[in-house]
Amino acid sequence: MRVPPGVSAKDFAAAVKKFEAAVGKKWVFTDEDDVKLYRDAYSPFLGEEDEEIVAAAAVAPDSTEQVQAVMRIANEYKIPIYPISTGRNLGYGGSAPAYSGSVVLDLKRMNRVLEVSERNAYALVEPGVSYFDLYRYIQDKGYKLWIDCPDPGWGSPIGNALDHGAGYTVTPYRDHFDAHCGMEVVLANGDVVRTGMGALPGAKTWQQFKYGFGPFVDGIFSQSNFGVVTKMGFWLYPEPEAYREGVVNVFNHDDIIPLVDGMAYLMNAGIMNSSTLLNSPLRFAAARDQELAALLLRTDDEAKKQLNAKAAEMKVPFWSSMLKFYGPEKVIAAQWEHAKERFSKIPGVSFSEGQSWRFPLTKEQIAKARDENDLGIPSLSIFSIGARSALNPNPTHGHLWFSPVIPMTGEAIIESQRVLAQAFKDMGQQPTVNVFPQSYHARTFVILVGFPITEDPEKNKKTRDVFRHMVKVAADHGWAEYRTHTAFMDDCMAAYSFNDHALLRLHETLKDAIDPNGIISAGRYGIWPKHLRKT
Repeated sequence: MRVPPGVSAKDFAAAVKKFEAAVGKKWVFTDEDDVKLYRDAYSPFLGEEDEEIVAAAAVAPDSTEQVQAVMRIANEYKIPIYPISTGRNLGYGGSAPAYSGSVVLDLKRMNRVLEVSERNAYALVEPGVSYFDLYRYIQDKGYKLWIDCPDPGWGSPIGNALDHGAGYTVTPYRDHFDAHCGMEVVLANGDVVRTGMGALPGAKTWQQFKYGFGPFVDGIFSQSNFGVVTKMGFWLYPEPEAYREGVVNVFNHDDIIPLVDGMAYLMNAGIMNSSTLLNSPLRFAAARDQELAALLLRTDDEAKKQLNAKAAEMKVPFWSSMLKFYGPEKVIAAQWEHAKERFSKIPGVSFSEGQSWRFPLTKEQIAKARDENDLGIPSLSIFSIGARSALNPNPTHGHLWFSPVIPMTGEAIIESQRVLAQAFKDMGQQPTVNVFPQSYHARTFVILVGFPITEDPEKNKKTRDVFRHMVKVAADHGWAEYRTHTAFMDDCMAAYSFNDHALLRLHETLKDAIDPNGIISAGRYGIWPKHLRKT
């Protein structure tokens, strides 16, 4: 049996006995085969036994009271604990801890949908509830409510929200932490806190009013290691009457500037209430055309002229944006017409209609949908991207996500595409010229770059070097990641260095006050307990 670092074998054995008494012997996992299941399926240290971050054991409580008992035991013996909801955030660390030898606190058994109100459009769930679970519960009850889900849908609404994940439907629901309302948290000493109106015994508005009275503390439990969230409320989207898509195509290099300005205006004014799907057919062609790829690294007028000519020759848009509208059928039709009027000022712009639906949908209609996520339906279809196919005969073992945030401007898109491509080239990698920003969160874009994981340790080491280089290059240009894999959390936090890392110093002050023994998720989000900071 592996023993957590800094804990004697005798103390750990005693703690395991107490864990078993608290949650039941069958729900404490110390056998090697069981503990292996908590490895990161997409670990960037795959095949490097001395480097891979692994758990010492796992404990799976069934209730808030059992979580309290586990935390008191862990605090008594100073055992590092690593809470997970479903552990399915592949590409960002999965179920493996950030500090090797931690005991995983697996909350999968806490999988109850505690309340759903159709009238007030909210849900209260436990961390083991998946998007699939919540969706099925709502469907079984016949409620006219939607969830917003990321991809894939097997993750936890609580886990995804706490990691600042996002989805595809309507603002504010697609920003999952922004859509939360009220939480229950178990602290390191086993004490339990309810935030917002939940602090009022018998509160009637816990999932309807976020703030309660006094400081709004919910934020310190997101992307942190200050407590274990055991319940969380979410605002849900009342089922809309209709949905429609419209595509805007522009044909010159600099057209991205008025295109994005128009998108941002429509979003900020509430005329378009959803995310967009932005891409560049010309840039996708660059993956098969080295001369075109080289032109895309340049910023001079001659390069732009040649790129515009290439787009005309290929008869493809330089840039394309799919706009999505949800609401009453007549209203969204008017919104799309208004959008076309605004974009018509761009010379040569063209428009095309996308899918259009009126709800509720039949199973046959859902099967024809371009993307289930746009309809609030969780799926696992995202995995088809990396699956074996004629175009991808040798798929990798997994991926890491590099996720910097850039301004919602055309200039930022042009600059980020050039800078990231050059950074890859500088590291001896194939330049990436067709990575496009996603509008998951309001007023900004997130760029997602997938780094492949293989079974070759040398290739994975190179991938780690390139990833760390990209973090620094992005930071030098004013872009930082909003979330990252556990292996790079220290690198990501180091980029937030204003005033000699004042933000991190504040995090550490909070950590020392809330979790003085430093037992919860050591190292997660770059926040280390006092006894590990120098090591």
